[in-house]
Amino acid sequence: MSLLERYCPLTEFDSYEDFAKNFQLNIPVDFNFAHDVVDWYADNEPNRTALVWCDDRGGEVILDFAELRRRADQTANFFKSRGVKKGDAVMLCLKGRWHFWTCVIALHKIGAIGVPATHMMQAKNVVYRLQKLPFKMILAAHEKTLMENIIEAVKEVGQDITLASVDGPADGWEDFNELVAAMPDTFQRPPKGSPEATTLREFILLYFTSGTTGFPKMIQFDHAYPLAHITTAKFWHDNFDGGLHYTVADTGWAKCAWGKIYGQWLCGCAVFAYDYDVFNATEIMKMIGKYKITSFCAPPTIYRMMIKESLEGHDFSSLKHCCVAGEPLNPEVYYRWLEKTGHKLYEAYGQTESVVSVGTTKWMEPKPGSMGRPMPIYTMGLMNQEDGTLCERGETGEIVIKAERDNPPPGLFRGYRDDEELTSSAWHDGWYHTGDQAWMDEDGYFWFVGRADDLIKTSGYRVGPFEVESAVMQHPCVLECAITGVPDPVRGQVIKATIVLAKNYLPPAGSTPEEIAAYHAKLAKEVQEKVKEVTEPYKYPRVVEFVPELPKTISGKIRRVEIRQEDDLKRTREEAE
Repeated sequence: MSLLERYCPLTEFDSYEDFAKNFQLNIPVDFNFAHDVVDWYADNEPNRTALVWCDDRGGEVILDFAELRRRADQTANFFKSRGVKKGDAVMLCLKGRWHFWTCVIALHKIGAIGVPATHMMQAKNVVYRLQKLPFKMILAAHEKTLMENIIEAVKEVGQDITLASVDGPADGWEDFNELVAAMPDTFQRPPKGSPEATTLREFILLYFTSGTTGFPKMIQFDHAYPLAHITTAKFWHDNFDGGLHYTVADTGWAKCAWGKIYGQWLCGCAVFAYDYDVFNATEIMKMIGKYKITSFCAPPTIYRMMIKESLEGHDFSSLKHCCVAGEPLNPEVYYRWLEKTGHKLYEAYGQTESVVSVGTTKWMEPKPGSMGRPMPIYTMGLMNQEDGTLCERGETGEIVIKAERDNPPPGLFRGYRDDEELTSSAWHDGWYHTGDQAWMDEDGYFWFVGRADDLIKTSGYRVGPFEVESAVMQHPCVLECAITGVPDPVRGQVIKATIVLAKNYLPPAGSTPEEIAAYHAKLAKEVQEKVKEVTEPYKYPRVVEFVPELPKTISGKIRRVEIRQEDDLKRTREEAE
């Protein structure tokens, strides 16, 4: 019996219907990913590759499970030497450093809570986190601005927190590597039933959500969470024993947990990580060929950037499976990628609060723009928010997951920490309410419409931003786009497109303001006509604005709410004048 089959008895299915009916997970009551997966490999298959890591400065680290355990055990002993114990929180601002993997495993062994965070945090973002959650330690990559922001925040809140840098000594920071290297390289699992032993419902990870519509919330996961990612890795990423999987994601994002550790290792698949300072689509494609990556997952924007940089001359022969998530996929990107690489793109949907909940599996024919069908780990529905009934096919409703708060299905978060009101508003009447809108077609595929707050009501129609964004993206001048509603006295709202131009469509250098305005007006007209060609005419953006960049959260999600707020301020100023 393989390690995967120990926790997932059936791993091969004939169809989606077979998968939906017969899939099951075995979750031991004392499961601990670090001890039961990482240590199992280290004992039974010590030379199996766990992590293939490189950076844009020529660095490379390849860890098998024996070495991963040795370094994780040293790290666990270091944490304990600094007073970290079961239930304590440690913030991990590690960007793409390989230390993330040894630190997470070490924290799991202790029973402490890992709190991944992006390196793009400002001091105010760190202050917010320190005020919401007591931290025992903060680990950081040697990013000057990040480290300065953390020190400033720690001083402001007046907490006694150990600071350690994984890139060598720095003013105010301990040298993590030197201290860890001096530690014993074995760490014994606490005896069952002892105070130090972990139990299934205790917490191992906490994420601060990106807060597209408000302040970040604290999302907690227990020890069952890693096992639930078997659905993510095996049945969406199509990871296999001996493969090498690459998900493009910073370690501060929950997407890292989806594609860079749990499900992959449970499937016997190694993880690839590329640590870079500046994203470069060409370099990503080089990595795929150089390291013979077998499965790849990235948001549509990255596929779009790779296509715009040209796929010619790159080696994709090792690829077996390609996935996409984060936003609905533009059909043009889907077909261009298929034409050039021979690979279909398999979409999926989930939130920070869950593992993949709706996905396109290998038994299903992808429909570009659709997230697929519900994964059997969850019972899903689309709910009419007005009367609480489940929607018929073709009707738009809120995506909901059937779940009791006291006994949620594996992989679903355990509520928002220290916020009972918010938890109750999202989790009631036997359902977890995602706040996302979708509709289901005749084949059972889900199609994303948008966040409830993002829906636009124009001339009596309800329009989701993602459908219009997908249409706008079909014009080659568009690199990024956000669709929002603008108040209108006649139509209630009109649709606005805020667009970042592709570099080869920027106004010619030296253009006057008048020439730039005329050039933008011409492009705006072309974009509007393109939308009318590919979707219903009432959905075209009557307002088009070109901007250097879109406002985003620190995890990279577009903040449409900020665009709406800025438009409101502009109207207020104009009315005052």
